[in-house]
Amino acid sequence: MQPVLTYDLPQRREATSWRNWGGVQTEEAAQQEQDRITQELKKLAAQAEFPLEIRPVTRLRSAAQAAPVAEGDHDVMLIYAAGGGLDVLETLTRKDKWNLMFLRHLSGPAYLWYEIVHPRFLRKTVDEYGQPGMDVNDLVTDRYEELLWRLRALHGLRQTLGKRVVCIGGASGWGAGGQKAPEISRDLWKMDLVDFSYRELEPRLAAAYQDSALVARCERAAQAYLGEAGTKLETGRSFVTNAFVLREVFLDAMEKHETDALTVNHCMGTIMGMSKTTACLTLSLLNDDGYLLFCESDFVVIPSGILLHYISGKPVFLNDPTTPHDGVVTLAHCTSPRRMDGQRLERARILTHFESDYGAAPKVEMKLGQITTNLVPDFNCQKWVGFAGTIVGNPFLEICRSQIDVKVHGSSQKLLEEMKGFHWMLSYGDYLQETGYALKKLGVDMLNLSAQPA
Repeated sequence: MQPVLTYDLPQRREATSWRNWGGVQTEEAAQQEQDRITQELKKLAAQAEFPLEIRPVTRLRSAAQAAPVAEGDHDVMLIYAAGGGLDVLETLTRKDKWNLMFLRHLSGPAYLWYEIVHPRFLRKTVDEYGQPGMDVNDLVTDRYEELLWRLRALHGLRQTLGKRVVCIGGASGWGAGGQKAPEISRDLWKMDLVDFSYRELEPRLAAAYQDSALVARCERAAQAYLGEAGTKLETGRSFVTNAFVLREVFLDAMEKHETDALTVNHCMGTIMGMSKTTACLTLSLLNDDGYLLFCESDFVVIPSGILLHYISGKPVFLNDPTTPHDGVVTLAHCTSPRRMDGQRLERARILTHFESDYGAAPKVEMKLGQITTNLVPDFNCQKWVGFAGTIVGNPFLEICRSQIDVKVHGSSQKLLEEMKGFHWMLSYGDYLQETGYALKKLGVDMLNLSAQPA
């Protein structure tokens, strides 16, 4: 992030107006404000739970001074608009960068652009918006917590764009509507989808099972995992060991392609015979370790999982939704992470994968009362739905093993009416405003049902 302080040095003239609004109109005041901003940003950086590099604060008063700063290699331009002409702000605000503006009302000396940013900068003295690279959602007044969540959103988007994903069995998308999802992921999200065929995977798995030292190591890892507090085995132990063997093969595939993200196509069939287990527990294990692993290779929903992971800093749960009713919706899948808060293992029963009654899949007992973010991507990636929820139950129905009942914060009837796509994505915590802000940068809308009347 590149912070910039813009200001004026007006000269007194008799019997006429000679200065604009604002309290930063001398070099001494500008130096004091620069020092204040520097200290405030140090505190902000200490609060950020994501990597944030803040460049030294630059002071400038002209478009000529602004031009080389605007051309720097920063991701985010942060303008402290104490003063300065319209041409200065327009030069700093490039449409190929992310831009934020900080305004002061009560947190320090009043800023000129606190008065006129809307009519002069954003609307160019007409009623229609006309400033590329910035809109009203990029304005922050006084409150650094408002700046922090926007930076969290931009960090998530920065990490998601261009993400390389190893696609076991190729990239795909659920249903007729999802057939163009890989193309959308490549074009809109700039993702690098690496085709990793089963023809390539099968000999790697066979070689892994022939490696007695590797298998012995996986047996010990499985024993340690099953020995964790709150872990109950209700399937064959060999399925768990084999899940750790598959884990090693997936790690090798990701290392080969220099990424930490992988998805498995045809995971409810093709991979089972090769791996002598299901991929469910393997995906859970790797997500707990901070990787990004997804079943079904559904690129309708996978971008939402990558984005939400980087915004929240936590593992995410790709799930099958059900029919919202009476304020509640059931969400389920066989691949849930256990370290959903990023730290603590939730209790889990290790069962078979439901549809095949084979292999190893965790039934994760998620934290009751936990607030969650729930994302519902549409097939065309044009308008997502999002809502906050509260986990109110961990049922054991005849469905995918990890299953939760979520109380909808908002109207479950409206959710039923607005559902799009198929798979949903969930994380612990409420990150709806960050997600909506990040999506807007890509031209994607999000209907926040929790911000609507119930």
